[in-house]
Amino acid sequence: MIDVVLVLLALAAGAALLVVVVQRGQRRSSQARELELEPVHRLVFEDVTALGTELQDLDHEMAGRPLDAGARADYQRALDAYEAAKQAAAALRSPEEVRNVTEILEDGRYAVACVQARVHGEALPTRRPPCFFDPRHGPSTSEVPYTPPGGTQRDVPACALDAERVSSGAEPDVRQVLVGTRRVPYWQGGRAYQPYAQGYYGRFTPMDWMFAGLLFGGMGFDGFGGGPGDGAGDGAGEGGDGFGDLFDF
Repeated sequence: MIDVVLVLLALAAGAALLVVVVQRGQRRSSQARELELEPVHRLVFEDVTALGTELQDLDHEMAGRPLDAGARADYQRALDAYEAAKQAAAALRSPEEVRNVTEILEDGRYAVACVQARVHGEALPTRRPPCFFDPRHGPSTSEVPYTPPGGTQRDVPACALDAERVSSGAEPDVRQVLVGTRRVPYWQGGRAYQPYAQGYYGRFTPMDWMFAGLLFGGMGFDGFGGGPGDGAGDGAGEGGDGFGDLFDF
């Protein structure tokens, strides 16, 4: 009888220990994901704020101008995108969810471009991927050859201002993120930034633009995995290649 009691006590102690180990592992995993989400969360909130500023500027630009039904519809679409992006950003729980926010922001910025075109009596802009150097710059206007430090030349989509900078030999206005103590281009930020880029560029199929080789090279359209930079914590110059094949310079 005593032997049975001892066995039961040992089993209970083992189960309790297992629960403690599992809970500790879950806490560590949760803390790691929170640390991974924090900088991306901050980045996407900056993007949402930037769209809000663009909408304020658009209000001033439209002041006193008559708006037809198309312009009003596009303007409402831009406002709705801003509100939806704010709500989606506030609800983020993992880096993977950032894609939902940047998809909304891309649509909102295209709507802004449509309003501006209608107000100025211009043709509606072709739906193009955002500027590679900083998606906040809005839809690109052309592809430009770009050679990052230590990389090879590729054609990337650029807004008008960055295209002008590159063509004149100046540095484009690149979106920087903090990795450790260093500021690096967002495409070298590591695995957590992959969904950020995927939301902005994922709707554009490889047949639509020359940038496809950079964004989806070697992984398939729905990839964003694999490659040497896919491990957590990978960063520029820190044992990884940022996005690996995502931006394979």
